Amino acid sequence: MEQSKLETISNLFEGKEIRSIWDSEKEDYYFSVVDVIGALTDNDYEKSRNYWKWLKYKLNEEGSQLVSNTNQLKMESKKDGKFYKTDTLDTQNILRLIESIPSPKAEPFKVWLANLGSERIDEVFNPEIAINRAVSYYRNLGYSDDWIKKRLIGIVDRLKLTDIWKDGGIKEPIHYARLTNEIYKGWSGMKASEYKDFKGLRKESLRDNMTDIEILLTDLGEIATRDIATSEHPQGFKENLKVAKRGGKVANGARILYEKETKKSAITNKNALNYQYKDENNLIENNQNN
Repeated sequence: MEQSKLETISNLFEGKEIRSIWDSEKEDYYFSVVDVIGALTDNDYEKSRNYWKWLKYKLNEEGSQLVSNTNQLKMESKKDGKFYKTDTLDTQNILRLIESIPSPKAEPFKVWLANLGSERIDEVFNPEIAINRAVSYYRNLGYSDDWIKKRLIGIVDRLKLTDIWKDGGIKEPIHYARLTNEIYKGWSGMKASEYKDFKGLRKESLRDNMTDIEILLTDLGEIATRDIATSEHPQGFKENLKVAKRGGKVANGARILYEKETKKSAITNKNALNYQYKDENNLIENNQNN
């Protein structure tokens, strides 16, 4: 798992530690299944392992795909500090696991998931609810109304670009991501996941943590890509990839001129977070021999 970092999440499940691994490529966490079961059932490690064995059999009998979605990743043992292969699930599947465990401690999660589903259904009938929720989130994070207005406009502009790509035959989500990365690399030298890692971000939005000049260069690269594609009508991934590279170069030209005139870098590792992730500086790959 390239670029995955070891991370222990504390103060979850009433203070019990849940081991997890952050995958910066997929931008998701993988949680220890046994740790989550232990936190919900108050069982010790061995009893939690046995419960998981029973639950896997039960889920397979019911035709659930949850077990097949399990990944075995090396995690540090709480007992001896060594690394052992451990069953893990990503965020979506760990929530499915919680729903399958009959425990009073799981009820708050189940209620939260039910409320979340109800909110999403309401938003289908009234999309303004989703917009209001987004505005409230941004306000709570300290962003000004003027910034929020520009951010919403930027989201619409981004959709204009993805619509152009769709017309050009782009269908796979991985291709949209690679085209976006090509624009970022064209002017910043980093793809999106590398840029987020540079800024100390994980699931947070990269744009929400950019400076004015970083946002402008990102917008310029995407607008240039969109306008070139509108003019030349590239078809298929390879042709659109070439256009994305050209769009990134347009923004890079602006970056070079900006840095020449201001005598400072257009790229910064600063972010808008009021917290910092704990980085134990351990890559999973470095522990393969433990």
